[in-house]
Amino acid sequence: MQSPCYNATTARCVRFCEPIETCIYSDQKNHSPAAETHCATQSWRLLLCRLHPFPERGRTSARCEVSGMAAMFTCCLGCCGDAGSGHIPLKEMPTVQLDTHHMGTDVVIVKSGRRICGTGGCLANAPLHQNKSYFEFKIQSTGVWGIGVATQKVNLNQVPLGRDINSLVLRHDGSIYHNNEEKNKLPANSIPQEGDIVGVTYDHVELNLYLNGKNMHCPASGIRGTVYPVVYVDDSAILDCQFSDFYHTAPHGFEKILFEQQIF
Repeated sequence: MQSPCYNATTARCVRFCEPIETCIYSDQKNHSPAAETHCATQSWRLLLCRLHPFPERGRTSARCEVSGMAAMFTCCLGCCGDAGSGHIPLKEMPTVQLDTHHMGTDVVIVKSGRRICGTGGCLANAPLHQNKSYFEFKIQSTGVWGIGVATQKVNLNQVPLGRDINSLVLRHDGSIYHNNEEKNKLPANSIPQEGDIVGVTYDHVELNLYLNGKNMHCPASGIRGTVYPVVYVDDSAILDCQFSDFYHTAPHGFEKILFEQQIF
């Protein structure tokens, strides 16, 4: 049952709030402490209930106005959380993880989308829409592997990646490839080994790499279009992806990957 917008002057319900996102009773001097507010989770809009003059009858009445601003809360004044009230819970944002719909045919994804083994590549399920993204990979077992960014046009059955315009990757030997061209190379004493954490930043211009939290000062660029985190393995390599709860603090200005709904 819906809760009413309460009219303090007439002491009766004058109108029911439509179940939108959140109902906030914004009072004027005639607002009654007993006035109820209705909170529901059906839309991303915010319902603001205000008292306005009602000139024809010389009294105040409640009028509901729909604002186009996005809702900042899922409940108001403790009126949420009743399973029997008919409230519709907000849809939870999906978790950023490896995408089993975009992987090579011989790839195996385990640990809730965080570990890759087998042979081939896999994209993450979230594109890098935000200005500055950060994510990490842990080398669980050495072999042939690569990490970086790629478009959805990349051939995930062909390793190593970096052979065409659709991927920009750090390979296991420390070289960074894009379009079959070596764009940069890690120092000889900084080749990632088993147990190491490789951090990746991307700002839509450059890809930069961090080894166990240390900046390698080894930028690479050239890829265009909408890109996703990518990882590939072969020859018994096993890598874990870390898209949140990082081993090392993200560099200044960079943050975990956000879905588009979280950005806007």
